[in-house]
Amino acid sequence: MISQHSFLSHVFAWFLALSIVSAVQADVSDIKVKIAEDIPFVEVNHQGVKVKITRIQDTENKLIDDFSKTSRPCPPFCIHPIEAAPGVRTIGEIELLEFLRTKVASGDGLLIDARMPDWYQSETIPGAVNIPFIIFNKRPGKRNRILELLGAVKLKSGQYDFSNVKYLSLFCNGPWCDQSPRAIKGLLKVGYPPEKLAYYRGGMQLWKLFGLTTVLPKSHAVE
Repeated sequence: MISQHSFLSHVFAWFLALSIVSAVQADVSDIKVKIAEDIPFVEVNHQGVKVKITRIQDTENKLIDDFSKTSRPCPPFCIHPIEAAPGVRTIGEIELLEFLRTKVASGDGLLIDARMPDWYQSETIPGAVNIPFIIFNKRPGKRNRILELLGAVKLKSGQYDFSNVKYLSLFCNGPWCDQSPRAIKGLLKVGYPPEKLAYYRGGMQLWKLFGLTTVLPKSHAVE
């Protein structure tokens, strides 16, 4: 269990070290499996460590971990709709990389891993910060502090002005995981503008299926 002081300290650290992303021009002749025809790789600053997001170059590579499973009990692991909530854009991998390259790089956006901390600590997408979905649903004290860090201004009425909040992209374990949809719904419930939110439905499942780079936050190792 993370204490409120410890959790907020982590959040402050994330905001002080917002992921800076850049498209890199270099000799890419050795990259045969590109992300897209015109995107060989993207570089991200993850918690102060530069990470190059590429795809696994071994064309025989296959998933062998939990993300290779095809059938989980439903409920709770049901296939989720393509839309997390009305007005919230659903994005894919290319759009997520563009979000990192533009919104996150400029400080105008944040990529949120909405899973619980143990999942985040085991493996995540480079550039992501961990704000568990439960914060936006059941912990109003921490939630309100996060909202203020995201740019919301508390008014005398007790309501929030969301005019200048950051753009957020949220993900969890994949199309069968409800953690990021629940986080999105929690944000919308308190007034976060839907046009400032995006849902990466593919999550870790599709990110890994495409052989894209992941990071292990505890050790800063790259897998």
